[in-house]
Amino acid sequence: MTSKTLVRRLGLLAGAAVAYTTLVRPWQLHWGATCAEDLEELPGDDLLPQARLQATRAVTIQARPSDVWPWLVQIGADKGGFYTYDALENAFGLGIHSVERLVSGWQHLRPGDFVAADRRKRGGWYVETLEPERTLVLWTGDPKTGWRFDGVETPAGYTWAYVLRELPDGSTRLLVRARFAYRNRLLGLPVELIELVDFLMVQRMLRGIRDRAEHCAPTPVMLEGTAA
Repeated sequence: MTSKTLVRRLGLLAGAAVAYTTLVRPWQLHWGATCAEDLEELPGDDLLPQARLQATRAVTIQARPSDVWPWLVQIGADKGGFYTYDALENAFGLGIHSVERLVSGWQHLRPGDFVAADRRKRGGWYVETLEPERTLVLWTGDPKTGWRFDGVETPAGYTWAYVLRELPDGSTRLLVRARFAYRNRLLGLPVELIELVDFLMVQRMLRGIRDRAEHCAPTPVMLEGTAA
């Protein structure tokens, strides 16, 4: 490789990095959200007041919050899935299948419950806040041990907030905010490196919830093996 070729390739890489930082990154971190929604304080923000990374994404759903909420409470790898790209998730061995219907046995979510990120329940979130048809806040803190992220004793934290708002015409605004906190830059590198993957999954999840709430039957069914 000649020096001119090397300089040209380095210039292309630098240009791509600048374009991503100035154009693509701001767009994907706030996909679908208004400026006001992006700047607004949402439930769960107080759990990680020193968050180093925040993403707020949103979608409008032509259905009432009461029709959207049941799809939220049954998310989880061992329940309804995440309504996103199952093939991509399962490429990492997560064993997830996103369902196309509501299941009555998955409609009983409570604060402190665990929402699994994979079928083996090796990772996931705990329900911190639950206000039916309004707010669902998930985070990596364990309520049984009183775990709290304070930037010193614990290395990292992650919250995931879903906020439902009914609009004047009866439709629903669904906001999803993810916040990441980590003690030092090295711990944050894995988070920042998968930003685009996170965006791909979340925007598909929002559209998946929207499509199901708008077109699927709102009455939950009972499946064998689920609790009533």
